[in-house]
Amino acid sequence: MSERRHYTKPYPEPFRRDAVALVHSSGRPIREIAVELGVSSESLRLWCKRAEIDAGVREGLTSDEREELRRLRRQVKVLEEEREILKKAAAFFARESGSR
Repeated sequence: MSERRHYTKPYPEPFRRDAVALVHSSGRPIREIAVELGVSSESLRLWCKRAEIDAGVREGLTSDEREELRRLRRQVKVLEEEREILKKAAAFFARESGSR
């Protein structure tokens, strides 16, 4: 099974918030601000989009909802694995009790 790699975000959240605020307050193009801040324009565009979703301005899952979805998917995976183990154990014990 492949191991998921956990990574830290290269830019801290306060930096991202400030960058998004600069985009909204300056009226300048994202590309220009991105160059000035030393980030890719695509990253800055995505941060702006995420901020709009979190603020309810744009349609989509908020950051909190996305995190909850990730957590629930992990939980479902664990529960499915546990169910499979229990099914195998029940089948094993059924065979054992049937052979006596």
